[in-house]
Amino acid sequence: MASPIMTSNLSSSFTLIQETISPMTWGLALRRRARTRRAKAPTEQRSKVLTHILSHLPASSLSDVSLVSKSFHKLITTPHAWRSAFSRFFPGRERLDHGGIDHDQLELNEKVLSERRYFARLSPLASWRSEYILRTRLLRSVVRGKPLEAASTSVPDPASPKAQVRYNSNLVSTVTHLHANYDVGSNKKSPRFIHGADELGTASASDPRLGKVDTWGFQDNSSFQQFTDLFPGDTPYGLGPGELVGLPNVMDVSQAFGMVYGEGHQEESVLWYRHIEEKRGRSLLWTSLPQELEHGIPSLASDHANCSVWVAKSTNVPELSQGLVGILAGSSTGVLTAYSPGTNGLRDRRLERGQITARWVLSPGVPLIAIAVDEQLSKQRLDAGRIWAVVLNALGEAFCLETMPDRVQSDQKVDYDNTSQRTPSSLERLAWATGRTVHWKLIEPTRRTARIDPFEKTEIDGSYTPRSSWTRMHLDTQQLVAETLEIERFLQKKPKEFRQACYGWDMRRRLEVDFAGHVGRDAGEHILIVETGLDEGTSVSMKRYTRCQVKDPTPKTSSFDIPSLSAASNRVEAERGSPSLFGGKSNKDQSQPWSFESIEPVSVSPTSSFVEGHQELFIEEWRCSGFEFEPMRDQITCSTIDNSKYAVLNAFEDPLLTFSGSSTSSSLSSSPLGSMCTPSSPNNVPGCCARFVAIGTKTGAIFIYNIRAAVSGNALVENTVTPVRIIHTDSPQISCLAMTALYLVHGGNDGLVQAWDPLGSSLAPIRTLNSRFSSRARRRLIQAEASPAGVGVNLFAAGAISLDPDPTVLRGMVSLGSHLRYWSYSSATADQYKGGKRRLRRSQRGSNQSSDRFSGTGRGALKEYIANEKLELDRERKQKRKEDERLAGRFGLDLLGPDASEEELLAYATLLSQESAQSDELQRKKSTSSSDTITEETEAEVSSIGEEVDDELAEAIRLSLQHPSANPEASSSDVRIQYTKRKIPALPVPAKDDIDDDLGFALRLSMAEQESEHSNSKGKGREM
Repeated sequence: MASPIMTSNLSSSFTLIQETISPMTWGLALRRRARTRRAKAPTEQRSKVLTHILSHLPASSLSDVSLVSKSFHKLITTPHAWRSAFSRFFPGRERLDHGGIDHDQLELNEKVLSERRYFARLSPLASWRSEYILRTRLLRSVVRGKPLEAASTSVPDPASPKAQVRYNSNLVSTVTHLHANYDVGSNKKSPRFIHGADELGTASASDPRLGKVDTWGFQDNSSFQQFTDLFPGDTPYGLGPGELVGLPNVMDVSQAFGMVYGEGHQEESVLWYRHIEEKRGRSLLWTSLPQELEHGIPSLASDHANCSVWVAKSTNVPELSQGLVGILAGSSTGVLTAYSPGTNGLRDRRLERGQITARWVLSPGVPLIAIAVDEQLSKQRLDAGRIWAVVLNALGEAFCLETMPDRVQSDQKVDYDNTSQRTPSSLERLAWATGRTVHWKLIEPTRRTARIDPFEKTEIDGSYTPRSSWTRMHLDTQQLVAETLEIERFLQKKPKEFRQACYGWDMRRRLEVDFAGHVGRDAGEHILIVETGLDEGTSVSMKRYTRCQVKDPTPKTSSFDIPSLSAASNRVEAERGSPSLFGGKSNKDQSQPWSFESIEPVSVSPTSSFVEGHQELFIEEWRCSGFEFEPMRDQITCSTIDNSKYAVLNAFEDPLLTFSGSSTSSSLSSSPLGSMCTPSSPNNVPGCCARFVAIGTKTGAIFIYNIRAAVSGNALVENTVTPVRIIHTDSPQISCLAMTALYLVHGGNDGLVQAWDPLGSSLAPIRTLNSRFSSRARRRLIQAEASPAGVGVNLFAAGAISLDPDPTVLRGMVSLGSHLRYWSYSSATADQYKGGKRRLRRSQRGSNQSSDRFSGTGRGALKEYIANEKLELDRERKQKRKEDERLAGRFGLDLLGPDASEEELLAYATLLSQESAQSDELQRKKSTSSSDTITEETEAEVSSIGEEVDDELAEAIRLSLQHPSANPEASSSDVRIQYTKRKIPALPVPAKDDIDDDLGFALRLSMAEQESEHSNSKGKGREM
């Protein structure tokens, strides 16, 4: 019971409320609140249930449901419904964790709904609706494999596009490099391909629409030698005794600029370049200068090997460098050289094709094994201080470059624009001076690791290496001479000395770089270094290094000058006053050792701010991540990265994040801009702006990772990146890979080429592009691996794959030995595939007329049409069942189950043929043994007759057998009869002494004849 005080308080409060609010307003508020409480919970629950139900519908049906009512339209147009449907159709990591589950068995719980989906989108202005609809239709187009529809003309075109075209590249060895410049825009034309074989250093070009190879590349009669030809028996890659650096010849091709080829041995190796517009190639300059210490030019030996080459695939880098950088070549001496791809009439400078333009010494004595360059480089990226080139050496050290070299006039007496005054010496001297205008930075976490040497047995320091300085270091002549002498000392070292002093010598590492990554403040480039584990003593390892901009914990006092946007000007401020290893005055303590890496500059962001006289500085920091790789004993054979159109866009170039991006394309499947808001970060974009990288192994497995996965929050902590999907193929070894935002294509060393969905909509390949001779190739590879000679040149293997960077255009090419297979599937007609319905059938029962569409009207006609459809389906099921039963009864096809593969069926057929052959052989042996037994007995008894009975008596016996009714006295006839040799039944002939008279002898012969006939009849019965 309530107390009087509580009652009075309640009544006073109620009176105050009544005085404040009018009675009518109070009543309406109470009724509205009651209705809201009753309707809110059922509405939310109903929306969740409907969303869960609608997520099971295909894209076309889900769009049709939005036309039912306003509530359904509101529910369907929200991103949550389409995201749920996308998560159900593309389970991603959920399918990988459960070991492969079907769509019908996948329970869509809250974890799956809330899990982020990482993928590269297919359209510039993507939404969950457009991604779900477009991706499912394009995958269905790949499965169907319909060719592109040619324009309808009155005259038939013999070169009309086909779904697949196979032709010969006219190259003798296996094609290992492919490249094509695919047209952009709505009116895409057939691309032109360039294909090269690094075994012989040959290349050719072709038009896949015609299936013909051009004459380019076949008029160059240059010949090259391999390392194994000159040094048979020596271990390549600097292993073994470690006296030589040798590897297979390296090659790179470009449809825009031709091919570059380098020999991988140290016997006056040649670097060859042939432009796409030239019939014959030319040898690129290595060195022609002696030692010039005052100019910082060391003496380079001629016994070097070309370990890596790169040629520009587009005109972006040559244009932004004013023609200075179009070709890069890495040497076994650690020297990187840049060459020009040719002159341009719009430029002020005149550069010849293949002219040397810049040179750097990055790691003297250590080979440069990989080069990666940003093919999508733009002026905006350069102004933002983005990395555009990365080089990797044999010790795992990575060097990056942010600025473009600038050509300087090193010799005022030489006019370099005048062809008559250009000499190899002057051009090389100018290249050394041009290289000093930029600074290659060493990525600090990749620095070489020295071995423990307590007794100082090694002559070199395993943790230090000199390299070429740049002009902003302001070295005087004395310091420049000391630097050059130290570089020459390292250039004379052998691979064995670096292996003794340092850990991690591996010349078979692979390099993949994401130049478009973004983690804030114009940083976020991801550098992936892959250790393949192919050499003895090495293991598989994958490390990703991400560049970050973090705040400087110790802000410095600064004037109110505007901070420079150039990263190079900020390095000058950081490097002033630094002590030098080569002498010179300094304000700091000279006892502290100095190195090139100790002057790592401080990068100032363009958005730096001033707060109370202090400048907010950001320093550069590299953070490391490890990629999870479970079978540590496996070996990596190839790798690839997604180069789709929208995967290579930076954050400030993405039209979905900033509508001022460089992309001007649009998509008909994109959501209208008026009904959606601009995402604030890449995490709010469908797919989170991910970019996939794929790794192929020696056991036929493929590991797919997101190279833009979460970065570690601390530079001292290394996080782990798990694979997005693991694919197990039927190929014994993965030889090449290629990937777009839609699908991944793998090529095996057995010639099997298949397309896969990285998001896991199907565990099986969505399409097999080539499987001819794959079974035969596997058997021959097993035999070749067991032989002492090894596999050698494998003409079955898939050497290279090229895909259209536009993921909505389904075309590409794969090389199979010296042959090429080009495919081009229709994707423009994907909109008409509204479901997985079967083809339309006859409209009337018993009619022979066929119609493409249902033309009847009215409810009765529709019911009759449905009845006809059901009747034909039942008839087809019965016919198929009878055919399966007939085949199963005759050949036993149902013994292996419905999921039997082609290999299992072939093995079963071989087993049946072996059993049949064994049974036939057994019957043949039985018949042969019985006939041989009779023949042997006959021959033995006839020989005894010849021994014991004279010739006249033996002749009488034979005549009596042939003519039993004849008179025995006829044997004394003078006419001699000759008989052919034939097998006669065994006859027990009595001895000569036992013969009393002719009558007794004749009786015994007749009895023997009956017994022989009786025994022959029994033998035939046993054979039957």
